[in-house]
Amino acid sequence: MAHPTMIPAGQGAGLRLRRGEQIRLIDPNGGQSGDLLAFTDDGAQRLSNGRTFDYNGKVYLSTGDVLWSDRSEPMLTIVVDEVGRHDFLYASCSIEMYRMQYGATGYHANCHDNLCAALRQQGIEPEPLPTAFNFFMNVEIAADGRLTFAPPRSRAGDSMILRAEMDLVIALSACPASTCNGGGTTGPLAFEVL
Repeated sequence: MAHPTMIPAGQGAGLRLRRGEQIRLIDPNGGQSGDLLAFTDDGAQRLSNGRTFDYNGKVYLSTGDVLWSDRSEPMLTIVVDEVGRHDFLYASCSIEMYRMQYGATGYHANCHDNLCAALRQQGIEPEPLPTAFNFFMNVEIAADGRLTFAPPRSRAGDSMILRAEMDLVIALSACPASTCNGGGTTGPLAFEVL
């Protein structure tokens, strides 16, 4: 078996999956979240959190759940999930978010730019960018609807496996936002196609 491909902290990667292929997403060091976007290989359909919530009837997704396209077609099925908590509510972090919420000046690595660059390298025009599936990201929803970040539940070596239900272009980002990663330093992610 080939070694997993590493995604350095704060960076992204793109790849193509054929129908039936599986991708294993790995947290090498533990406590790291990432963003995943999927488009059909012609760019006509994109991952949809709204359709995914509609058809699964829940916001917390895990083993057996399907991630759906904006045209109501199944894109990815979660086949194995060693972590059990992921987010599909929050938009990918962006330059604007770092400026507005953290007062950042100058450039800050961000998932929006990572995902757009990865998709463009695969020949897909991504913008406007849909909501990414934030794997390993742990968001708690309070009774009043407030959202709070909790540290990811992933430990070193934990992973999840998703199966492509159609030919797809996938973009991944190792999220550089410390709030999404337990407030500490951010680390790499890894993936392998099975």
